[in-house]
Amino acid sequence: MGFHAFQMGNNVLAYVKNGRKYGMTCAWATMVDSNMVLMLIGGQSDTGNNLEVGDVAGISSLAKGQKDISLALGSHHSSKDDKFATIDVSIVEDTAILIPEAKVQMVAKVVKIESSPADANDHLIFFEVLKHAVDKEAKFLDLSEVLPE
Repeated sequence: MGFHAFQMGNNVLAYVKNGRKYGMTCAWATMVDSNMVLMLIGGQSDTGNNLEVGDVAGISSLAKGQKDISLALGSHHSSKDDKFATIDVSIVEDTAILIPEAKVQMVAKVVKIESSPADANDHLIFFEVLKHAVDKEAKFLDLSEVLPE
């Protein structure tokens, strides 16, 4: 496994757009203000490539015990098949897909998309958190618990 300077999580970015469900697991996410989340999404990601400023999406920070959800959403592209076929979800605000029992569930609006300075094909996506819920009893699922050693 490579260098990890910070604890990384399993954050599900998911939404409905044009009748299709998009979703992925993202390790590269952080709060940059009290109501602003920044995610780095790879240029190969169907989920990232279909987001536009103004879209409303769900961001669910997974809890311990949700490893299977992380793997199911992180294993292939959304255009290949329905990643959500075996995953329980809730859809709020018509487009935001949330994962029940996640440590944190956020409904967020895309406010800015930039190219990554490291790779112009990758996207730095800024989300404004519109509302959220936190399960104070749950523990975060750490990326190290999902990745092979």
